[in-house]
Amino acid sequence: MDPQRSVLENYCLAVHEQRIVGLCPSAEAEHRYKAQTVKSLPRHALMPGLVNAHGHAAMTLLRGVADDLPLKQWLEEHIWPLESEHVGREFVYQGSTLAIAEMLSSGTTCFADMYFFPDEVARAASDAQIRTQLASPILDFPTVWANDADEYIAKAIQLHDDFRNNEYVYTAFGPHAPYTVSDAPLKKLSSIAEELDVPIHMHIHETAQEVSDAIANDGRRPIQRLQELGIISPRLLCVHATQLNDDEISLLASSGANVAHCPESNLKLASGFCEVAKLQAQGVNVALGTDGCASNNDLDMFGELRSAALLAKAVSGDAAALPAMEALAMATINGARALGLDNEIGSIEPGKLADLTAIDLDTINCWPVHNPVSHLAYAVKASQVSHVWVGGKELLSDGVLQSIDVDKLQSHSEAWRQKIAAQ
Repeated sequence: MDPQRSVLENYCLAVHEQRIVGLCPSAEAEHRYKAQTVKSLPRHALMPGLVNAHGHAAMTLLRGVADDLPLKQWLEEHIWPLESEHVGREFVYQGSTLAIAEMLSSGTTCFADMYFFPDEVARAASDAQIRTQLASPILDFPTVWANDADEYIAKAIQLHDDFRNNEYVYTAFGPHAPYTVSDAPLKKLSSIAEELDVPIHMHIHETAQEVSDAIANDGRRPIQRLQELGIISPRLLCVHATQLNDDEISLLASSGANVAHCPESNLKLASGFCEVAKLQAQGVNVALGTDGCASNNDLDMFGELRSAALLAKAVSGDAAALPAMEALAMATINGARALGLDNEIGSIEPGKLADLTAIDLDTINCWPVHNPVSHLAYAVKASQVSHVWVGGKELLSDGVLQSIDVDKLQSHSEAWRQKIAAQ
């Protein structure tokens, strides 16, 4: 996923002290490098680790509790009441660990997260040794995490200070949505984000009702209001963005803002269609996210990138829209760029961190391998991920997780199922 979108056959990768130090034909590798460990994967594709640009990891414990409902009803009648009853430190740590296990098993090496008790998500990620960018949530109203916008912001700043030297944890601000955060906190966030040099993640133009309600309230579409408040900038990651007009797409392009496309969640909640082809045609960086398991219901980025590629073709009426290689880019280097981490991850290039995923292509659904890029976008299943490395550390080996106790994870998940079922 370098700028040339190179596909290298029969190559070797050399890793030293967490970083990629060399890339060369396999026949030359043994002469160039003296390695302590050699891993041979002759029938595999090796690619950058997948970057999940938006999710709510702890909500994995709510997988399947409220299906087949529109967003407003899903949130107000089901998810928010369940969260008020169950969400706490243990819920977030154990739910995030479950999500991390699923993500590592399916090839994801970095995920962006927006949820309560982000310090517990940080602890889960550090324990499992996966990368995360935590968009600390900010709202106007009280929750289990904070009482008002000022307290949310103070906790977000504290999170940034606490984890600024952690090798796995990065931070961002996570104002939930235009309809849940008022003007004063957003102005404050814009200034602090600039000062601390951190991104802003926000659900924006997720549904048609969000836009129509905003117009009814003050005569402006949400993006116009956010522009006037100074939020629209290269720091911004617009999550969902299913309701953009052409002027708004041009605004995002000219401002350098990013979009996190969550196709399967948008489809399941009938929220609308993100017009990826239009965004990319104007140069907007579009990343890919799963959203949370309560609205998806999995964290499989291979499934997500396939859905994104197919949906882009249907929405644009153009079979050439979002070809396989660019779908892979959305799930790797574009995601890294959206999180401000593209100098460190997202592609296989010397100097970058060795965050890598190996996929077994010697399977019935991938025979014959005419084009490995096509297979990665359209044929591969998450179960074909065999090995995953983060910073050169092998976290998945022959399909077996190395940094997570799966038996304990299953026990915790079942205990939460029983608690939630008893409500």
